[in-house]
Amino acid sequence: MAVPGPALPTPSSGFVRRHRLALAAAALAGLAAAAWLAFGWFGVQGLWLDDEVDEAAPVFSSGATTEPPAPPSPDPAGDAPTTTAPPAPTIVNLGTGRFISRSHTTEGVATVLGDGSPQRFLRLTEFATDNGPDVDVYLSTAAPDADEQTLDDDVVVLGDLRGNVGDQNYEIPAGVDLGRYRTVVLWCVRFSVAFGTAPLDPPT
Repeated sequence: MAVPGPALPTPSSGFVRRHRLALAAAALAGLAAAAWLAFGWFGVQGLWLDDEVDEAAPVFSSGATTEPPAPPSPDPAGDAPTTTAPPAPTIVNLGTGRFISRSHTTEGVATVLGDGSPQRFLRLTEFATDNGPDVDVYLSTAAPDADEQTLDDDVVVLGDLRGNVGDQNYEIPAGVDLGRYRTVVLWCVRFSVAFGTAPLDPPT
């Protein structure tokens, strides 16, 4: 015949209540920390930590310029113009569009510049968005107003966003089909959200 052991003490209602309050407080602290990481960080960055850049127009290997060629100078000994070297290639607009805000306020113009060679640059001008962690510049096959979770499905990565304010350039890899990758996306890798998007519409 088994001898019953000593009875185990049962928690008092006060102990249970204190334990539940402690668990609830810990859960609230965790939620507050998560909210700070997701939202408070962005607020502090936007107010105090703007990364401003001011890059000049991109330099092409061909020496292409946006300036019109200078007219030939007259020959000092006569009225025939002197022989001049062929003008450098001219930079042309291959596609442009204004940014629209997605998860964060974003403004400015995205333009693809080319010189007739395979070399092309994406240039952002009059640009401003919120600062944030791990934001990349993508070219995407999705439309600028597409569902956010489709914006990074098929992309070309141009690199880290150099600054959240100011003019800046990104070289586009040779062979990228701009008829297919027709949308600029500012993508926050850490939180999987788009700050802003811009179409690359052909010039009219």
